[in-house]
Amino acid sequence: MKPIIPKETQVPNLTSRQIEELTNIIFLPAIEVPSCDAIFVFAGTHPGHWEKPIEAYKKGYCQKLIVTGGVSPTGVKHPDWKDRNQPEADVIVSKLLESGIKQEDIVFENRSRNTLENVLLAKEVFDFSSLESLLFVCKNHAAGRQYRTLAQHIPNKISYIPFGFDAEYRGCTVSRDNWMKTEIGRARVLGEYFRILHYGKIGHILPLETEVEDLEEFSA
Repeated sequence: MKPIIPKETQVPNLTSRQIEELTNIIFLPAIEVPSCDAIFVFAGTHPGHWEKPIEAYKKGYCQKLIVTGGVSPTGVKHPDWKDRNQPEADVIVSKLLESGIKQEDIVFENRSRNTLENVLLAKEVFDFSSLESLLFVCKNHAAGRQYRTLAQHIPNKISYIPFGFDAEYRGCTVSRDNWMKTEIGRARVLGEYFRILHYGKIGHILPLETEVEDLEEFSA
């Protein structure tokens, strides 16, 4: 089944104000990375899903890791991903262990199939009630939606800090600084924006407080 809202959408000309607002919604405002109580690893097959948690752990940003991911029925696998039927969390955890991270510092679930399930099923294996801060790993252009999923479904007040990585599509890297310079980057970011709007309206994620003006006609 394909996502209700496509990951890429029509690409309009954007004003500087729209670019600024979209950047902060999709990538979240840029901040310094502090030490946190734990790190939440969203599912995925890109090497960044284990490279960034390893980096955070080695730098002492956190000492507890929560890893998520089963087998996504819709996600496109990274070219280096070997087994299409292996749960993503199983691979991520194996990479973490190979790097020297202790087994007792890792909690994981390997049944979730999408971002919402990543969070809901993680709550079944980890108690978030004592946390005050949570670093989370995902693709940088998914940070806004992933943050809003966590914020919607973990009720206690937690500071969420993205610790992501840039992804490449058809030879174009989609980053905070250059997404607006390519058609693929704009299509991906606009797709994320409309997904945030949609999932916020149906209660899957924390809804936007304010929408970006003059983009309604480009919604799928």
